[in-house]
Amino acid sequence: MCLENNKSHSPFLKGVADQRSDGVFKKLPYNPALKEKARELRKQGNLSEVLLWNQLKKRQMLGFDFTRQQIIGNYIADFHCPKLNLIIEIDGESHNFKGSHDEEREKFLKSLGLNVLHFRDQDVKKSLEGVLQEIKGWIKENTPSAHSPLNKGVANQRFDGVFADTPFRKGEYL
Repeated sequence: MCLENNKSHSPFLKGVADQRSDGVFKKLPYNPALKEKARELRKQGNLSEVLLWNQLKKRQMLGFDFTRQQIIGNYIADFHCPKLNLIIEIDGESHNFKGSHDEEREKFLKSLGLNVLHFRDQDVKKSLEGVLQEIKGWIKENTPSAHSPLNKGVANQRFDGVFADTPFRKGEYL
């Protein structure tokens, strides 16, 4: 499932998790009340999450370490890479009806310096290789190389109420 909001707790009241990024610890808000929910989501995992996780775990994505169902504030992110400050979300049918909730979550995550990539559930199922190429492309564009400076950030655009950080645009879905 995508990020879940727990309205009964304030984002910063319960605790803070350390995140290592380039050798420096970055503090991310952490709500321990969501620990069991995150564990349940990892166990349940829908097909598209499992398919993508099998390609991200154990540093398979260009050597970067990802976690699954990561608690950040009052939300649970599908996938998180601390080194890249990257969140990857798989948007299913439930995301078609949560416009303001998704905007609030997106704003919160970006306020923490996190980048968010969204992929549709059906795109992961039908074109996993295309999704993986999009992630690899983002990583290559947003990580410093020996020959070029870091290209910070991603333009985040909205199309029909859905955030799109990738070339998957209306009418161009795989």
